[in-house]
Amino acid sequence: MDFIAKYLPYLLAGISVGGQYALIAIGYTMVYGILRLINFAHADIFMVAGFIMVYASASMPIYLSIPLVIVLTVVLGFVVERVAYKPLRSAPRMSVMISAIGVSYLLQNTAWYVTGGLAKVYPTIPWISDTVTFMGCTTKRVTFITPVLTILLVVILVLLIKYTKIGIAMRAVSKDFETSQLMGIKINTVISMTFIIGSFLAAVGSLLYFSNYATVTPTIGAMPGLKAFVAAVFGGIGSIPGAVIGAFIIGICENFIKAAGLTTFSDAFTFALLIVVLIVKPNGIFGESTSEKV
Repeated sequence: MDFIAKYLPYLLAGISVGGQYALIAIGYTMVYGILRLINFAHADIFMVAGFIMVYASASMPIYLSIPLVIVLTVVLGFVVERVAYKPLRSAPRMSVMISAIGVSYLLQNTAWYVTGGLAKVYPTIPWISDTVTFMGCTTKRVTFITPVLTILLVVILVLLIKYTKIGIAMRAVSKDFETSQLMGIKINTVISMTFIIGSFLAAVGSLLYFSNYATVTPTIGAMPGLKAFVAAVFGGIGSIPGAVIGAFIIGICENFIKAAGLTTFSDAFTFALLIVVLIVKPNGIFGESTSEKV
């Protein structure tokens, strides 16, 4: 019982943060699966969603702020794709990557300008932020909501990709971009939908993440974004199940490292894992199974 009492909080925290990483990682892996592009701005869209919630909740009720955050984050993701990536569709891949980095810095510096670089306190979301006790362990309800909601959203996403017209188009484009165009698939619509879905999941991830870590800063998206990217690579970038599994593994492992008293090395572990994966299995856990990619 002492063992459970000592390590259960870290396990719960690991599962919770793993779910939050997963929601961000799916955005990375979907965009890469279709465009073969690492969307460096994705973590900053997650950060902007946090600030939108801070300012929205200051002037309207929470029940209106939450849908507003989701809608505005989705609009931001759509606009970023249309303004920064669509004009470079036929450009060399390096040009698109530089554009992605530019968008990332633009969002960060805009956040610095708007906030003055000051950390903002994230609002308390009723019920989700409430404290609960489980097997003698005190934690927030969001800890239990996160993995359940993450798995539910992933199941819905997988069903959408397998059985809907836009999902079939996404799979076709991920297999062969040029042939899909020749077959009449509206490439721009597919890519925009990919960014919309990724931004929606980033918005949900921000609501869950900042309910646990109640401070938002202009650079807050960097570390969760990097860990989500590592999760996507670990699982096999382009594979949604791989990204989710990789995210949960990273979340649980980094929290058990903290339990061992090695908090200083919890972030280093994630990047050490990335190096090991790239050396041992560069394609990730599901990287060889091309049918899994979207």
